[in-house]
Parts: sequence; C-alpha cells; structure tokens
Amino acid sequence: MTEQNTTDRAPAGDTAPVEPDAAQPAPAAAPKGRRKLVAALRWTAAVVVFAAVGTAVTYGITRVERTDVPGLSTKDDGRWHYPALAKPQLPAGAPLPFAEDNPEAIHYAGLNQLLLPAPVGATPDSGPKPEKDEAVTVDTFLEEYRPAEREKLKTQLVNEGLRQIAGRGWTTPDGTRTRIYLLRFHGPRFVDAFQGCTLSTGLTNVSALEADPVWSEVKRSQRNDLGRDSAASGPSWRSAHDVTLYQEAKPAGDEQVRMGCVQSGDIQALVLQTRKGEAPVVPFHQTVILQSQLLG
Repeated sequence: MTEQNTTDRAPAGDTAPVEPDAAQPAPAAAPKGRRKLVAALRWTAAVVVFAAVGTAVTYGITRVERTDVPGLSTKDDGRWHYPALAKPQLPAGAPLPFAEDNPEAIHYAGLNQLLLPAPVGATPDSGPKPEKDEAVTVDTFLEEYRPAEREKLKTQLVNEGLRQIAGRGWTTPDGTRTRIYLLRFHGPRFVDAFQGCTLSTGLTNVSALEADPVWSEVKRSQRNDLGRDSAASGPSWRSAHDVTLYQEAKPAGDEQVRMGCVQSGDIQALVLQTRKGEAPVVPFHQTVILQSQLLG
C-alpha cells in the first residue's frame, strides 16, 4: 500500500468453547463498506509489522497466497503477485544506506536497480517516458503536477540538490495505472526540503488530497521502523526513513488518484496509482511497502 512490532497471540492451551446465549440476539452484520475498511486495516497492519523485519519476509508480501502473512485467511484480499525481490548489488566497498559507516544514508546502488518491478500480468505504461537505465527528465517528471506548480518545483529541483530521476510505470488488468519515480538528491536534507510530495501537492487533474485514512489509522496504532514516530530519537540521518500516504479527496471525478511518499536517506520516492472509479487500497499499500523495502 508504517516500525517494528509484535503481534497479538492467542493464549496457550485449550479453551473450552463458549456457547452463545440463545436469549441474546445475534449481532448485526457490519456494513459492506465497514467490512472492507476492517479487511484493509487487518492486511495493512499485518504487512506493516512484517515489512519492518526486512527482506527475509519480502517474499510473503510479494505473493498472493493468504498463508504467507499470519492472520490472513480471506480468499482474495486484492494483493498483486510481484516477482521475488532482491537487494541490488553495491559497488565494491560501498556501505548500505543505513549502515553505521554511512551516516548520511546515501544509496550507492544504481537508481534504476532500486525501482520496484512490475507485478505479474501488468503491461508497461509509457507515462514516465523512461530513457536509458530508466532515467526520467525533470520536465517529464513535472508532467505529474499542475502546470501552475511546475516552474516552482523545477527551480527547487535544479537549485536544491537533485542529481537524478528514474521512473517506471505499468497498468494491471483491472485498469489500475502505477507510476513510480525515484529522485536522488545530494543528501537527506535536500529530500526533507522537497515540496512535491505533501498534502498540499498539486497533482495534475486532482483538486485536493487528503491523508489515507486506513494508513493513518494503522500508523496511529502501530510503532515500527517505517515512520518518524519510531525514528524521532534515532541517531543522525540513519533514521530518515518515512512513509506517508494520501488519496484524492472526494469528489474525485472519473478517476481516483492515490499518492505514496517514501523518504529514504538521499532518495525521495513518489508512487502514484490511478483507476477509473476508485483505486484499490490494498495493492497501493502493498506497492508502497515493497518500494520502501527496496530503499531500506
């Protein structure tokens, strides 16, 4: 679709079943919309907890099988099937981005190697207009923003530490379009100053954004390594890894837009998903989490 956590466990030992009181009426079924919200919260909470553990559990989050993430038993929760992920090869002697000997959290891997691959069954989307090594020009990237916003953002990018942009896009069979952009800056302080991934961001054909309510609810109830709540007391920039999710506020028009922002050391990731009607929440959260893992 943010932070290490423990999951609730059932008490050890057998417990005798409790028969319902025949005199008590059965509880009313939850409204359909509420059931969807609860299901999304359960999926996101489970993935948020396990995403922080690292690549050892990445496989379970990329696959569609329900048994890969504890607590999930629904037949289909909407996850996409991604290829198995692997951390990119680093140049000889280069430290990991959040290692003790890399206080600025610099990513030394090729930027295109840090892009999340498309899920199984998706077709390439030409939106990012990638060039060699999936490089994207500043002007192409700025097409995602309203015309009135572009000049200001371009000036900021040119003058405030942008080194490179890489992008990838795809469309899944249900019509959901995904575009992912990675912006590499000279350091995390420039990432923190970037104004193109906030609540007030002016995206093309989007009147206003609001916080993703499902993600916000999980972040309030979970503490893990993907959010600044848990990183606030961390040393230097090694904790500068933050995930924030937004969605287009209603009325959204013909298409709904979802926007994910991942700050990871010297890299800012922007994840955009759109679909006619409503963009599904579960694959959006899954995509953002997986992209975050590749950068972490």
